[in-house]
Amino acid sequence: MKKYGFGIDVGGTTIKMSLFEMTGKMLDKWEIPTDTKNQGSSILDDIAAAVEGKLSEKKIGKEDVAGIGIGVPGPVTGSAVVIRCANLGWGRVDVAQELGAKTGLPVKVGNDANIAALGEMWQGGGKGYKNAVMVTLGTGVGGGIIIDGKIVEGPNGAGGEIGHIFVEENEPEACGCGKHGCLEQYASATGVVRLANRALAADGRASSLRSFDKITAKDVFDAAKDKDAVALEVVEKMGKILGTALANVACVVDPEVFVIGGGVSKAGPILTDVIQKYYIERAFHACRDARFALATLGNDAGVYGGVSLLLNGED
Repeated sequence: MKKYGFGIDVGGTTIKMSLFEMTGKMLDKWEIPTDTKNQGSSILDDIAAAVEGKLSEKKIGKEDVAGIGIGVPGPVTGSAVVIRCANLGWGRVDVAQELGAKTGLPVKVGNDANIAALGEMWQGGGKGYKNAVMVTLGTGVGGGIIIDGKIVEGPNGAGGEIGHIFVEENEPEACGCGKHGCLEQYASATGVVRLANRALAADGRASSLRSFDKITAKDVFDAAKDKDAVALEVVEKMGKILGTALANVACVVDPEVFVIGGGVSKAGPILTDVIQKYYIERAFHACRDARFALATLGNDAGVYGGVSLLLNGED
């Protein structure tokens, strides 16, 4: 096995980059800005230049590098081709071929949520398991499904898009995907805030949440920890919707563990406990023993996952 690998996580604002030993030891990490001008035409050039610069700085020859594992915010097929990344300005891009040509290194590509799931399974909250569902609760709801150590990608790169599971018939607002009633509309940070604002508008109950000009998901969970009745109701509803959705997912993929990450996961046990309560109540009996664990790698999950993707590609 070659000694080094690069893990890269491409976001709409910054590109997180890390150099690893293939044992899992991170040697260096840094960021470069994501240049989305001209439909993101310079992004791969910028990544290639950063990789070349780091190799030169560390005096590492390419013959010692296993490759580059990269996560992008969009559907990916064949660990190579990005179908569309709206927030990068990309249409269809063969990232593996283009970045490989620019660097002379093997390149593996994955959806960012899937890559984060691989990272957590390799060195984070899912370590020691081969079958897991990663649930990322941030601005939206991302998902990554790993079966027997491999990403479930699908022919359209849409495997693991659990945020767009249909959960509510009578939702008047549209999800970012254009549908109505997606899981993302209730279990994301923005979804928790939507539920809280609706609860406050429904009646005149006293709540500490009324003191905020603009409520955040953290405010809701902090208030729930302080036994605020409205906040507790919101957390209960969010947990019921998400726990039920994950029980449905379990009927299909039967994971050993659900790893909960993203900014909302910082709420800790008050979040995982309510999700697990409704999960156990609604899960098929053979799936009820699935563990719930909090992600541990934070913003580094994607770069760890990039290197893990390289390892998965080796025989």
